[in-house]
Amino acid sequence: MTLKGSMKPVKKKTEEPELEPLCCCEYIDRNGEKNHVAACLCDCEDLDQGCDRWITCKSVQPETCEKIMDTISDRLRIPWLRGAKKVNISIIPPLVLLPVLLRVASWHFLLGVAVLTSLPVLALWYYYLTHRRKEQTLFFLSLGLFSLGYMYYVFLQEVVPKGRVRPAQLALLTCGLFLILLALYRAKKNPGYLSNPAGTDKSPSSSQTECPNRKGQETTKAFPGADVSGSLNNRTLKDDLKGSSRMLTGSPAKVKEDWCAKCQLVRPARAWHCRICGSCVRRMDHHCVWINSCVGESNHQAFILALLIFLLTSVYGITLTLDTICRERSVFTALFYCPGVYANHSSALSFTCVWYSVIITASMAYIFLIQLINISYNVTEREVQQALRQKTGRRLLCGLIVDTGQYNRGFLRNWHQFSTLGTRAFHHPGEDIV
Repeated sequence: MTLKGSMKPVKKKTEEPELEPLCCCEYIDRNGEKNHVAACLCDCEDLDQGCDRWITCKSVQPETCEKIMDTISDRLRIPWLRGAKKVNISIIPPLVLLPVLLRVASWHFLLGVAVLTSLPVLALWYYYLTHRRKEQTLFFLSLGLFSLGYMYYVFLQEVVPKGRVRPAQLALLTCGLFLILLALYRAKKNPGYLSNPAGTDKSPSSSQTECPNRKGQETTKAFPGADVSGSLNNRTLKDDLKGSSRMLTGSPAKVKEDWCAKCQLVRPARAWHCRICGSCVRRMDHHCVWINSCVGESNHQAFILALLIFLLTSVYGITLTLDTICRERSVFTALFYCPGVYANHSSALSFTCVWYSVIITASMAYIFLIQLINISYNVTEREVQQALRQKTGRRLLCGLIVDTGQYNRGFLRNWHQFSTLGTRAFHHPGEDIV
């Protein structure tokens, strides 16, 4: 028989009312309210206020413009199953402007010079605008992918029908395009984000122990030897970790570690916090807008491979196109002197796309060269920028090479270390010694 005292009343869980399922044109907006795609920009006070001030020739406040853009980006959706899906507004300009501008540039030589000169300027302006605000954008990723697709489309529509491109050459160019996409997919994966130990339920590492407070309700993580009598607030935890970081810095046999106040974790050597991604990245090189992700320990090799395949494929495609539209001339000569190329729209569009590809290829070649130099000296782009600001690096070849001398172990050993990035079994003791 069971005692009455041992019987515990069972609490009935209150069932929450289920939300009505959304149709294909409905969605939950940023205010948490149900909205409809057909509503578009209706009921937008910020847009009405901005139009009124514009009509009356009054200046529109920057805060109003940001609110209008937030409203537009939130309501820009397409019908989908179980609710409309949000579309990032930054991917739309390349899809619309690139074909229009390139076709306008193919009308005349002077128009081509004006358009092809303004495109890099506009791209740099947009880059500095988003980089200053520390915002993520899909503009450059959309521009890169759509440029690949549109150049390939023009090649198939305007160059291949002329009969100068053999099937084997077309197959090789197509294979290069697919390899670029595969390398970009690999480079888009996790670059080596450091996970926050406070946000996971995993057991603490050997260098950290859980210290209960007086009430026994919450647990905080601290290093062994810390004072556990009394509740440890967040500031005390940070001070303990910073003090331990200084202790490790003074000991040559310990790993150099640093405390990140934003991610609330201790990061190893050469790890940095990306303000755009909002996370710490292991051996961070830089934040690349072309892949909308950081380049770190886990995807640096794929990033270099994507650059290499892109350069080879782009140069090969440019060569095939110039050999088709400018016969009886070498590739370099046809690039600057191709008489009669604007006689018909097909050859003019192909020639304009060639020069657009040359501009993109030249910029990617410069990035690829800088990456090769940094790998040869075992330095990341983030460390180069820090060394230039603090004037601690040795500059060579008019600043093209910056050698910090901190992790440089020789050309062969540097490249061997780069080839083993991301392998947990391989350890680099030279980097961990301060």
